[in-house]
Amino acid sequence: MKNTMKIAILAVIALSFTAFTPPVLKKMTVKESTITWVGRKVTGKHSGTVQLKEGYLEMDGDRIAGGEFVIDMTSLQVTDLQAGKGKEKLEGHLSSDDFFGVSDHPTATLVIAGSSKTGNSYKVEGSITIKGVTQPISFTLNKNGNTVSTKVSIDRTKFGIKYGSGSFFDNLGDKAIKDKFDIDATFKF
Repeated sequence: MKNTMKIAILAVIALSFTAFTPPVLKKMTVKESTITWVGRKVTGKHSGTVQLKEGYLEMDGDRIAGGEFVIDMTSLQVTDLQAGKGKEKLEGHLSSDDFFGVSDHPTATLVIAGSSKTGNSYKVEGSITIKGVTQPISFTLNKNGNTVSTKVSIDRTKFGIKYGSGSFFDNLGDKAIKDKFDIDATFKF
């Protein structure tokens, strides 16, 4: 009986140590990335690219446990216009305080707090900081081997970017700019 009691006590002690052992996270650093954007207005749309400054995912087995992606807002490019035909003017306007205020906010950041997995897709929860304002975000991230991709719509007005928004200004007519812009991102690890 005494031996059984000792074994039981040792088992409880051993289990209590493993219950408090932190998970071993595997950090996967981004090696290649492609980030494109599309902004819409009443009379059409514009598209472009922005570059990743740095990024990583933390994996707990096959679950995304965390991560952080820093976007270099100074790399913002318009790809649907040619030089001398409005490209520079639009890039300058998007970089100005009317939009992303790049001189004061040279980066935007996505922080992943956790996820739930279904097949090769993850429902990701986290926060995104644009122009110094942080908002919660959730989106679907698809994983294929060492590549992840997502498409997400972001409401710019939640980050204080109200220029040309029909939600805040009347009588804009065909000058109104949609509140949401779309991001299509692919990251290879």
